[in-house]
Amino acid sequence: MVVAGAAALILTPREEEPQIVVPLADVFVQMPGASAEVVEQQVSNRLERILYQIDGVEYVYSMSKPGMAVVTVRFHVGEDREKSLVKLHNKIAMNIDQVPPGVTGWVIKPIEIDDVPLMMVTLWGKEPKTDDHALRRVAEQVEVALQSVENTARTEIVGGRRRQIRVVLDPEQLSSRQVTALEIERVLRGANINVQAGAFRSGNREVQVEGGPFVQTAAELEKLVVGVHDNKPVYLREIAHVTDGPEEPGTYTRLRFGPAAGGVEKNLDHPAVTVAVAKRKGSNAVWVAEALEKKLTELRRTLLPDDVEVRITRNYGETANEKVNELVNELGLAIVIVAALIMFSLGWREALVVITAVPLTFALTLLVNYLAGYSINRVTLFALILSLGLVVDDPIVDVENVFRHFAMRKETPLKAVLTAVNEVRPPIIVATLVVIVSFLPMFFITGMMGPYMRPMALNVPIAMLMSMVISFTVTPWMSYLVMRGQYGKADPH
Repeated sequence: MVVAGAAALILTPREEEPQIVVPLADVFVQMPGASAEVVEQQVSNRLERILYQIDGVEYVYSMSKPGMAVVTVRFHVGEDREKSLVKLHNKIAMNIDQVPPGVTGWVIKPIEIDDVPLMMVTLWGKEPKTDDHALRRVAEQVEVALQSVENTARTEIVGGRRRQIRVVLDPEQLSSRQVTALEIERVLRGANINVQAGAFRSGNREVQVEGGPFVQTAAELEKLVVGVHDNKPVYLREIAHVTDGPEEPGTYTRLRFGPAAGGVEKNLDHPAVTVAVAKRKGSNAVWVAEALEKKLTELRRTLLPDDVEVRITRNYGETANEKVNELVNELGLAIVIVAALIMFSLGWREALVVITAVPLTFALTLLVNYLAGYSINRVTLFALILSLGLVVDDPIVDVENVFRHFAMRKETPLKAVLTAVNEVRPPIIVATLVVIVSFLPMFFITGMMGPYMRPMALNVPIAMLMSMVISFTVTPWMSYLVMRGQYGKADPH
């Protein structure tokens, strides 16, 4: 039992908070050229009314901006995620005839609670020349490398300007060569594709032919023929200025270290880029965080330039492990205190019997918690600490009654143990059932608080049930082994 409990403690995923299933999805609808007001009237309001008709939907809210609407659908807590997403897709497909003119497409993106980043890795430059654009180029390589770590899910880069090839048209040159901006746009779109052009077969060999490739540099764009004027080709470089560099900044991300930071310059802003990594649902946050740290150590040697520094600015795996270990230590301290109280009131032999039942009870409880698919989090451990004062009741009742029968010396030690346990069995069963029934209503709590408190609703009754089982099996056996030598054999009179 102890081995099974230890295995469950090691294998059970560790998290700060319990898992809460809340199906969410964003519906992105594109309507190029439309103002935010038109998007709201033609897309957002209509889509809100349609999606609110889906069974299990709790909230629907939207955001309208020029050319795009974002409608967020939130289902009730506890709804099946896969079934909810199927309902969402089906509802949109059933109303495709109501799509207003001008809508060019839509995308449905599910949102997971686990998409909250487990770890955030921040890069900044030592030298002033290392700007946010250069940092983002490095961060993109780091992101790809971190995605290869097992049990990682969504990744995102925060901050830094993306690479952008910009084409600035010259109106005078356009007019003189009789080329329009729409024609140039069409040529650029056609040039930046890669298509299969067929294949040639010769004997047992086949050669694939592709049309392309994608545009890679500004020089390639400058060589594009965008039209014909006076029977001469018009190149893009003749009518536009093409640049390859960072995009215009929309946001700024800075990093500053406080007095507690070591090994860095204090109170100085640095341009920074952060790579956020989320874990896969059901995976162990501690193990995923350790794997990411190991991968990051490898990247420091093989990928990162000398002028780029990196630091982990958020690590929920580490904090979850620290909090779980802290609560485990508190649980151990509570067991020691209870053992001391029992030792002073009953004796060290009796205390040994009672305290032996506690780790066995918690071992079986953690095993059931693992088999039920729950994680180890602050609510789970709080339930164990709460139940500590309850799970010692049954063994104490057993030990006290065995002690009384041994003191009476009317039976042999073995018979005295059996008689003592049989006497207290009915009240122990009734008391245990009363405690279990008092916690069962927590299973029926609705809303966010329901799944949040469910580990307590499971673990406290399970701990009480296991305590009762231990008090009827292990405790009598331990009482006979440990306490019989103290009280001797039965008195023949």
